[in-house]
Amino acid sequence: MPFVYGGEFSVSLKYHQLQIFRGAPLNRRVLMIAYHFPPLAGSSGIQRTLRFAQHLPALGWQPLVLSANPRAYPSTSADLLAEIPPDLVVQRAFALDTARQLSIFGRYPGWMARPDRWLSWRFDAVRQGLQMIKRYQPDLIWSTFPIATAHLIAADLQRKSGLPWVADFRDPMAHDEYPRDPKIWASYRRVEQIVFDQASHCTFTTPGALEYYRQRYPQRADDISLLENGYDEPSFQAAEKKLALAANMVGAEGRTKLEEPMVLLHSGIVYPWERDPRPLFAALAHLTACDQLKPAQLRLRFRGSAHEEELMEMARAAGVSDFVELCPPLPYEEALAEMMSVDGLLLLQAANCNTQVPAKLYEYLRANRPVLALTDAAGDTAACLRAAGLPDVLPLDNAEAIAAALPQWVAKLRAGVAQLPRGSVVADASRAQRSVALAALFDRVSAGG
Repeated sequence: MPFVYGGEFSVSLKYHQLQIFRGAPLNRRVLMIAYHFPPLAGSSGIQRTLRFAQHLPALGWQPLVLSANPRAYPSTSADLLAEIPPDLVVQRAFALDTARQLSIFGRYPGWMARPDRWLSWRFDAVRQGLQMIKRYQPDLIWSTFPIATAHLIAADLQRKSGLPWVADFRDPMAHDEYPRDPKIWASYRRVEQIVFDQASHCTFTTPGALEYYRQRYPQRADDISLLENGYDEPSFQAAEKKLALAANMVGAEGRTKLEEPMVLLHSGIVYPWERDPRPLFAALAHLTACDQLKPAQLRLRFRGSAHEEELMEMARAAGVSDFVELCPPLPYEEALAEMMSVDGLLLLQAANCNTQVPAKLYEYLRANRPVLALTDAAGDTAACLRAAGLPDVLPLDNAEAIAAALPQWVAKLRAGVAQLPRGSVVADASRAQRSVALAALFDRVSAGG
């Protein structure tokens, strides 16, 4: 039964009424600097800025978006362009991808890709940002990682304008084992220092990242707060309508689950280092050899992994390619519909990412399907799953532990008794709720609090 969330509008309306009651000015403006914005394709990070831009006007804040020219994006898709509010001001500054567009025979000077491959975005973005500040008179600047150049642009604009600045880190920048290139690590560290020297406030998406930076910058501990990722309820409602329509068209010819394998879906990018599936493949190989699990019983579907050839080579090397489906990306609502229609959802996260939670996890929660998480039990991802009532967490790097638990989990999946996420936790994780928190932060920062 689909999860129904009805509190999104009421939360926004109550906050809006509260602001009027307090006499707070409405339609204040915030300049939002974000590389991840439609028509960029292939990253769940797009959702954060896009949904904030949709919800903030009802909370008294009018966004102005400064992004990169689409030529700098590795891939594009038009499926989210229609969701950009029609009255939203969006400026796209000149930018190039150093690795793709400024290399000669695959080589380019390293300094042109530090802190990231879109350093060229900085120069025209500062120029256009100053023009936007002059024309629209924003009350605040907001910038968002994981493209560090966005923070450099914000720092330049803050220094020239004197406006308060909220820096959204999402995940840690320079931390243990990441980035692995020491020069990029040092570059990230410099950007961090600039941010903590200039920004009025910083936000992170997980408790682990929050604590990590409070310890690194204790003098700014009071200026760091948690702003988690979430899911977009209207997109899920649209996806549910598509599922209902498809079910009506299929009718009695739908599949018989007893005759087909359980589908376990990983939706999104599979980073070979941080989301290494080889222990899972090794576990499948062992279970096949012991006649405990067969491809006729389980299908691993990787949707939009961005590393299809590498994944298939891993599966072939383990002898489990019959278990694996590699599928191209889908438009956003179709991807959500697929999450809600499969038997289970797969999450991969290495222990070196313990202070991170994949943004996809919140969409998994709203999809209301069982989740098998291969991650470190001590990390923030596992803690988030446990809080949602999802106990099926196994170590990503332990093939023996995966092999020991997987047959029982598949059996629970087939029997329909695998645990589902707790509804109250899901409701609290909507993008509308996160936007209320962000608007309240903007109120405090713009007031000098």
